[in-house]
Amino acid sequence: MMPTPQALLIIAGSGQYPLLVAAGARAAGVRRIAVLALRGQASRRLEALADEVCRLGVGEVRRALGWIESLGIGQVMLAGQIRPSALFTTRFDALALDIMCRLRVKSAHTIFGAVAGQLEARRLHVLPASTYMERYLPGAGVLTGRAPDAREAADIAHGHRAAMTIGAVDIGQTVVVKDGMILAAEAFEGTNAAIRRGARLGGPGAIVVKVARDGHDMRFDIPVVGAATLQVLRRARASALAFQAGRTILLDREAVIDGANRRGIAVVAIDSGLPPAPTRPPAESPAP
Repeated sequence: MMPTPQALLIIAGSGQYPLLVAAGARAAGVRRIAVLALRGQASRRLEALADEVCRLGVGEVRRALGWIESLGIGQVMLAGQIRPSALFTTRFDALALDIMCRLRVKSAHTIFGAVAGQLEARRLHVLPASTYMERYLPGAGVLTGRAPDAREAADIAHGHRAAMTIGAVDIGQTVVVKDGMILAAEAFEGTNAAIRRGARLGGPGAIVVKVARDGHDMRFDIPVVGAATLQVLRRARASALAFQAGRTILLDREAVIDGANRRGIAVVAIDSGLPPAPTRPPAESPAP
């Protein structure tokens, strides 16, 4: 087993994911945890888990990089969501504008990739977003009491192929399927909005499939499902949720499975044949 790094920087967006990363890192023996908390996105609870916290806006890239360089920490993780609307309502500093203007295609992958490039240019090593999250990556199998029926299984297979296709062209991770018809493909609006859109078209009984594409950069934008996803599925009257085993973070597992069982929603982690997300940190990288 590789040694645990002594220090870790977490760039934290919204949701409980950054909290779980911090807790997992601490449990693994990381002694110093610094958090760059995105203002208006990241939870205040991070302050109880971190040794140092700096809160900055999404568009304050130059100030963020200056603070990061002052830490002398060699390893960093990107964890949590950034609301899509923030990219259209945020005031960007000159460096952020320059980064965005250089991107011919603007997607979660290209934007986070550009951020990772800025960090690596300063000799930071960006860890996979799945690091320290092994317990939240389910293996293959049916997770609920009810397995998908034949119709649902066929839709899951079709949905997986379709989701891999849209992922390959960097559009999104999720599709909504019913009776062999693709009702919705996720774009920049996010998974939950795509589910709602598909349900409006297809009504009850839709299937939701979420994937990480072949060659997905696991340093960021790893697929995540949780209690909020289940709530949207329930309201959409969807009948099944499928995601890739070993490549999808499942938050609130007990609550998700219990809630799905009570509502008759099948939840399955499918074997995609692709490599699982890495969960072990590499050896300590040199500080910048």
